[in-house]
Amino acid sequence: MSVLVTGSIGLDSVETPHGKVEDAIGGTAVHFSFAAAHFSPVRLVAVVGEDFPDKFKKIFGSKPVDTTGLEVRKGSETFRWRARFEGDMNEAETLETQLGVLGEYGPKVPSEFTGSETVFLANTHPALQRELLSQLTNPRIVVCDTMNLWIETERDALLETLGLVTGVILNDAESRQLTEKQNLIEAGEAILRMGPKFAIIKKGEHGALLITPDAVVAIPAYPTKNVKDPTGAGDSFAGGFMGYLDRVGKWDESTLKSAMVRGTVTASFAIEDFSIGRSSVVETEEVEKRVKQFAAMLRVE
Repeated sequence: MSVLVTGSIGLDSVETPHGKVEDAIGGTAVHFSFAAAHFSPVRLVAVVGEDFPDKFKKIFGSKPVDTTGLEVRKGSETFRWRARFEGDMNEAETLETQLGVLGEYGPKVPSEFTGSETVFLANTHPALQRELLSQLTNPRIVVCDTMNLWIETERDALLETLGLVTGVILNDAESRQLTEKQNLIEAGEAILRMGPKFAIIKKGEHGALLITPDAVVAIPAYPTKNVKDPTGAGDSFAGGFMGYLDRVGKWDESTLKSAMVRGTVTASFAIEDFSIGRSSVVETEEVEKRVKQFAAMLRVE
């Protein structure tokens, strides 16, 4: 099996209290893919401009990430994002965004990917998410991400997308904005009434909530002192989560909880360095070791 991800690839310039990077590789599809590849092969669908640096075109190396769906679009520029994290680093201050190719039409799903059963629609315009989904013939588990911009400006389009997906992953502020509910459990329940079968609400350093029709599950963040750059944390969480779901092949409550543990662990590696500095070198054995440690922390006799 394999998990298909469609999302952004960009060049990030990020400053935190622990340093800064300029034009480092980033984007939802990149962070997602490195995390998901520990559990299942990845099919990547994304687009970059012709200015995309050659040194980044083989970033996945020997990882099981199929980049057949990566389009290098002539005459277009790669997405760029400049941001700063301060204090507890729970929220980025965006200083500059250059949409570049992301402001154009979306990439095409290669014919060899159209039968993908496990799909993650990373944050982009909800109409584009649906357009990409329409190219697939047999999606079985579809999860989407979103952001405050689409909630504010494209609510109707977003609601239409939410009516088509199995699950949604968003942060606490986005869930409150979408539902106008301050209590996160109530917000999650309201999201389920919009169509998804489950909702995951990320709470940064405070972990994440899983809301299903029958259960509420809280998972803490993996405790670590080595936090340098939280940029890819949410996308790495989604990657670990979806990669595990694809490997197991189902999404019952027990599997969803186990997938959240994997997502939390892959996110804990991503924040230990800038860009993909840690994610690109961590071995699956290290991930599995931390999963066991985390599971032991969560166990109560």
